[in-house]
Amino acid sequence: MKRRAFLKSSMVGAAALGAVGEVAQFGSNAAAEGDKEAVLKLCSQEGRIPGKDCREKVLKLEEWGAVGIEIGGAPGTRVQEIKDALKGTRVKMGALCWGSHNGDLVSTDLEKRKRGIDDLKQALEVAGELESTGVIFVPCFNGQSNLKPDELDKILWDILPEVGDHAQKCKSRVLLEPLNKGETFYINRLEQAAAICEKLNNPGLCLMGDFYHMSREEKSDTDAFVRGGKWVHHVHLASWRRVLPGQDDRKFVDGFRGLKQIGYQDFCSLECGCDGDPEVEIPKSFRFLEQQWREATI
Repeated sequence: MKRRAFLKSSMVGAAALGAVGEVAQFGSNAAAEGDKEAVLKLCSQEGRIPGKDCREKVLKLEEWGAVGIEIGGAPGTRVQEIKDALKGTRVKMGALCWGSHNGDLVSTDLEKRKRGIDDLKQALEVAGELESTGVIFVPCFNGQSNLKPDELDKILWDILPEVGDHAQKCKSRVLLEPLNKGETFYINRLEQAAAICEKLNNPGLCLMGDFYHMSREEKSDTDAFVRGGKWVHHVHLASWRRVLPGQDDRKFVDGFRGLKQIGYQDFCSLECGCDGDPEVEIPKSFRFLEQQWREATI
């Protein structure tokens, strides 16, 4: 079945947003990059790669076949260091893993909320300077908000348009990350994040998927990515046990099939632990992922 036909028949429907039950329909717009052929762009978080500095880590990633590196936080003071580390290699800047800022952006304390928004905007400016995929944002982890999902929805409707516009000015994106219920009660599935993106319809507001969280919340990896559709712009890779892909029986073929169906063009980044010597195990994991990608026929 051709991708367009599959997408049209697969969008049955509906994404529950928080506890409100708000529904978003995902039609032919689900294709992320039209009819472009999807690519596997291997990447890793900086802390997962051994090395004395960022340059050494970038060179190892390139040697092992990766083309991206993901950096934590908002590394404003490291911009030149990171640029120098990437210089002359085929490794590019992946996402900035920014997080929730202690839930400040959805706080009922308006001063905290303002500080959180300002800091996210600054992170987006750094992301733009580094030509990053975007800034990963989690509205709140468990214990960081006493609000109900429908109340959190209303705050996001209020704050995200401004943040999304700023992201566009920076030539970057906010990447909403769904997490499993053990980490957050709010936004657990890709379709929920996609409903937010669809409602606000701002190119500066997108989403990402994490195979570890998806294994606990999604019924189908393929369907999850297809429902995320054009809004999916980053992926985290981890096995059932949150170690390297290939170090347990977690399979990635179904998820990769979904990424191929939406014409995915961005990075797939390691965010996980490692059993054994990373100098041996990470290249092995990359080869495993490449094989899983080849098996993901559509």
